[in-house]
Amino acid sequence: MTGYSSPCDETANRLPVKYAEVLLPLPLANTYTYCVPEEMASSVRKNFRVIVPFGKKRYYTAIVKEVHDHAPETPYALKELFALLDGTPVLSPLQMKFWEWMASYYLCTLGDVYKAAVPSELKLESETVVFYSPDVEAQKPLPEKEQTVLDAFGLEASLTVAALEKKTGLRNLIPVLNSLVNRGHVTVNEELRRRFVPKTETVVRLAPCYVREEDLIPVFGQLHRAKQQEKLFLAFLERIQPFRSPAPVEISKKELLRDAGVSASVLDALLKRGVLTAHEKELRPLSLPAETLQPLNELSAAQQTAFEEIRRVFAEKSVCLLHGVPSCGKTEIYLHLARETLQQGRQVLYLLPEIALTTQITERLARVLGNRLAVYHSGLSGHERVAVWNRLLQAGQPPLLVLGARSSLFLPFTNLGLVIVDEEQEPSYKQQSPAPRYHARNAAVMLASMYGANVLLGSATPSLDSFRNARTGKYGLVVLKTRYGAGLMPEIHLVDIKDLKRRKIMKDTLFSPLLKTKMDEALACGEQVILFQNRRGFAPVMECKSCGQALHCVQCDVSLTWHKQANRLVCHYCGYSIPLPSRCPSCSEGEMRLIGFGTEQVEEEMATLFPGTKTARLDLDTAHTRRACERILSDFEQGKTPVLIGTQMVSKGLDFDRVSVVGVLNADSLMNFPDFRAHERAFHLMMQVSGRAGRREQQGTVVIQTSQPAHPLLQTVRTFDYETMAQVQLNERQLFRYPPYIRMITLVLRSQSEQVLTHFSAMYAGALRKELSGIYGPFAPPVNRVQTLYVRHIMLKLERTLTVASVRATLDSVSRKMLSVPEHAHVRIHYDVDN
Repeated sequence: MTGYSSPCDETANRLPVKYAEVLLPLPLANTYTYCVPEEMASSVRKNFRVIVPFGKKRYYTAIVKEVHDHAPETPYALKELFALLDGTPVLSPLQMKFWEWMASYYLCTLGDVYKAAVPSELKLESETVVFYSPDVEAQKPLPEKEQTVLDAFGLEASLTVAALEKKTGLRNLIPVLNSLVNRGHVTVNEELRRRFVPKTETVVRLAPCYVREEDLIPVFGQLHRAKQQEKLFLAFLERIQPFRSPAPVEISKKELLRDAGVSASVLDALLKRGVLTAHEKELRPLSLPAETLQPLNELSAAQQTAFEEIRRVFAEKSVCLLHGVPSCGKTEIYLHLARETLQQGRQVLYLLPEIALTTQITERLARVLGNRLAVYHSGLSGHERVAVWNRLLQAGQPPLLVLGARSSLFLPFTNLGLVIVDEEQEPSYKQQSPAPRYHARNAAVMLASMYGANVLLGSATPSLDSFRNARTGKYGLVVLKTRYGAGLMPEIHLVDIKDLKRRKIMKDTLFSPLLKTKMDEALACGEQVILFQNRRGFAPVMECKSCGQALHCVQCDVSLTWHKQANRLVCHYCGYSIPLPSRCPSCSEGEMRLIGFGTEQVEEEMATLFPGTKTARLDLDTAHTRRACERILSDFEQGKTPVLIGTQMVSKGLDFDRVSVVGVLNADSLMNFPDFRAHERAFHLMMQVSGRAGRREQQGTVVIQTSQPAHPLLQTVRTFDYETMAQVQLNERQLFRYPPYIRMITLVLRSQSEQVLTHFSAMYAGALRKELSGIYGPFAPPVNRVQTLYVRHIMLKLERTLTVASVRATLDSVSRKMLSVPEHAHVRIHYDVDN
């Protein structure tokens, strides 16, 4: 059998000189020890990638955490490293330290962090391949299963294990294959496939023998009768002007052929003459020529004052909160700070909460930074992600500004100088699943501290955690209260839809008279409108008029949302869907009625009220790909779409000059959510979406529809009174012991058996109470069954003086003891820190 190296033990007739502790991309807490083969002894280093055998017939890409010469205390047969993938480290020196902190603080394994951090394209995929040996004859009849496997090959020389299982209908073929290997009928190895191959393009240069313009005179003599080649060569010289730069100047083959209007065969002929040379060059996204770059805009007086204050803060503190009203021009301040950091030779990380936001700002940054800008998030192709990773590892490269979502925290920075966290209050910065369930804002502060970098947190409505840190002096605070260009804050109207419905003024419509009037006026003037409803689909609940039964997901404890365009009822938790039934499935009679409304229904009513007005919808249904999202936003920015309807995606940091009216169609659904942060997040959302109305010199209008216009939270929104909202919420949280006054960890327990889970969670909470104080629960969350698994929560409220790491030993000890009971073996547990 090939693919495994020999075990490293006394029978190998040699003693290993070195051992490697490697980290695997699996949810494992520990590293594993492997022997370093003699031929690799001088090459294997810390932070290199290696291929290791692990388990039966499987290989993984591991990262070397340490190389040493200490044999394990407990003697056992060690496996050898299978292959070395790198000649240089794939991690920067501080990355592993950051991973270890993240695993410790967010109560997960180091393998979890590795799996999330490194792009999958940098990992090799292992696929077991079985080769048939037809020349080997059986000495006696084979067992039935073994003969079935051999017959499955047919005329094929090799098949994967998965293909053999499919063709034979047999499962667990490993013992059968082992027997066939021993008999010599098949051989098995691991076919390792490198999943990332850098994208390249062919570029063309003038041959190096031509160093002066007069050297080209004989060339034109040769090309006198080859008119197409002459045409191509002239186009090359006109575009490149090779003698104006001491460095070799090149142009892509594709561009050259397009400019010259000739075929590739003409270029091939020139290459054969030796006049031009061609080579492959790795593509880099967002590479712009220096001559197209634009200077930064000058800061206004208020922006310049804020810029200087931030610099003064950074002289004393490493973290500064910039609290600026919507449209105050925070982005310009970010860019000036970033330029200053890049000029100092240090790298910049610019974090955004949503991939959708990178579209608009990428073009803006590229015009200023050119190829010193890199973009990194999960919406990019594997090639683009790995290209950024490798650029950061290359020595001697000019420092980059990396624009990205939360995953960009894991990039291999070498000299990080500044981290900008825009819209720092956004819940999107919190990773929900899978592990590590980290908060990018908090992790960014820790990452920056490891590099000695500064952190700028920016927001029009800061999170209460950051606001309190600024108020207590832990962070610096800079406030920018004026809009750029002396723009006015929008006028906010609270409309009592409960009263309008009672008086039958809003019967069978989603739009109040005031909102409809304001929209009429805006559209008549060629201005734009944004309508905000934080639910997608047509209606979130479909209920029987006769029996009152709502249609629920069979796998989750939630109602199915009707998507009218697809004519299906869909679960937004697991994706389960069914066609729209003609009758109630419970009572087999009665019609179904809709309860609530989503963005689809808003779009339909817009078409009825404003026929001929083009609308676009921005939610997960319409913007499921990066290009779809870019197209919707681009059309709206260019004025092609007068009305944009959307969920919270429309509220986040987008800058549209023509928007004069914003409508919040149902504020109550934002406030009435069972979460201690509900009011804070409702304030954030309404303030953010309100900030889209009225830019520059024009005052915008915001209409907020609610059944409780006197609600204190809505009154603070109407007057843009963040300070009052923050103080009220902080007082309540201090009274009832919630963050930021305590540290909160939620234990999430899941099982397919509700009875087992109920018993397990009660025992688990009881065991924790014997070890720790501040244990609450177990209790069922609002959605207590997801994807066939029942869910229970146990809440830990810890004093700030108690670190998460100090609690981990207790949690792990109780978990091991509880899961050792056989009937509890299938219960799943994970921890959510700072949720």
